[in-house]
Amino acid sequence: MQNSLNLKIQLTLMNALQFAVWGAYLTCMGRYLSNLGFSTEIGWFYSVQGIVSIFMPALMGIVADRWIPAQRLLGLCHLIAGAFMIAAAMYGLSAGPGNVKFGILFLLYTISVAFYMPTLALNNSVSYNALTQANLDPVSAFPPIRVFGTVGFILTMWFVDLTGFQDNQNQFITSGVLSIILFGLSFTLPNCPINKSGDKKSFVEALGLRAFTLFKRKEMAVFFIFSMLLGVSLQITNGFANTFIFSFGAEPQYADTFGVQHSNMLISLSQISETLCILLIPFCMKRFGIKNVMLIAMFAWVLRFGLFGAGNPGMPGVLLFVLSCIVYGVAFDFFNISGSLFVEKSTDMSIRSSAQGLFMLMTNGIGATIGTLGAQAIINSKTHYDVASGCTVGDWSTCWYIFAGYALVVGILFALLFHPKKEHLKG
Repeated sequence: MQNSLNLKIQLTLMNALQFAVWGAYLTCMGRYLSNLGFSTEIGWFYSVQGIVSIFMPALMGIVADRWIPAQRLLGLCHLIAGAFMIAAAMYGLSAGPGNVKFGILFLLYTISVAFYMPTLALNNSVSYNALTQANLDPVSAFPPIRVFGTVGFILTMWFVDLTGFQDNQNQFITSGVLSIILFGLSFTLPNCPINKSGDKKSFVEALGLRAFTLFKRKEMAVFFIFSMLLGVSLQITNGFANTFIFSFGAEPQYADTFGVQHSNMLISLSQISETLCILLIPFCMKRFGIKNVMLIAMFAWVLRFGLFGAGNPGMPGVLLFVLSCIVYGVAFDFFNISGSLFVEKSTDMSIRSSAQGLFMLMTNGIGATIGTLGAQAIINSKTHYDVASGCTVGDWSTCWYIFAGYALVVGILFALLFHPKKEHLKG
């Protein structure tokens, strides 16, 4: 019992640190980039997460299967990611605002992200392996551990907010230090076996390319295409919501409001909602079925964006921001989890893992990359960086309404074109 408790504490700390690393900069990086003069390039920093996710997790998965135990590789990836994140911060600090070269900063950041993104999958592998070795059921034991990942994400959001790190390089330093701490923790984790002989996945298999045969089935082709189209929405608010809310600081009536002064803490309501909405999914799946749950998610994105467009940090406008954050849990969780379940129910066991990888590729890879770059182009056409106020100002509302309109069209088309088999309708 004591060993089991100690293991759960270890894994809880690992998961909390895993996502705390991400939470330190994911929602506020745009503020820092704007101060460096890169307000029109924010989308590139978010889209590169999707680009490296197309191949790096598969590559590191092969390495973990064949040569380096997963817990050691997890630590090594975090060490490299942390070192390059700190290097990016130090470069930005030494060069100073206005003198930072985009190419150098972007390269350092990209290397860091390239080694961080595989750790999301490695974290799961290490957790599942450790729980199985301890004769614990991962299905029941892991979710209570994983929820502390979101808690860690929220805590670092609050930390960089309260310390004033939202608009400077210290958010990168915070992330890097946490990565290095996790590197040290990795040496205490149970060993994951490697497979030096026997069945080994090829790189083609690891990438999930064989799952592309599913496109021969109309039902699955429509599902994956809409997964990509919905994925366009996934990173838009992570990339631009903080910069948007802070832009109200250029207006005297909003400059001292809580939302402007602590935009990261306001946005963290989205992550809090996410943890709570997960609990609603089993009920909603049984009550409404897979297609309707996915539709609920799609129309929740319409509200997520539309409420941002209509709100402001004052009263009662800030209540619309709060509602947008509450809706985010439905928008993000309902499609990701119900979509994953649909893939589970609709594919043969021999390619099920590859199909799940394809689902992630279409949403968080291709879709999110297109979405952040497309959103950046729209925002660039409607806003500009105001040196006097330090804010990116302009017609933000129109931008959010455009995103809401896009989500509405996707939702309507999905309702009309997606027709799953009856046995897949209920969760």
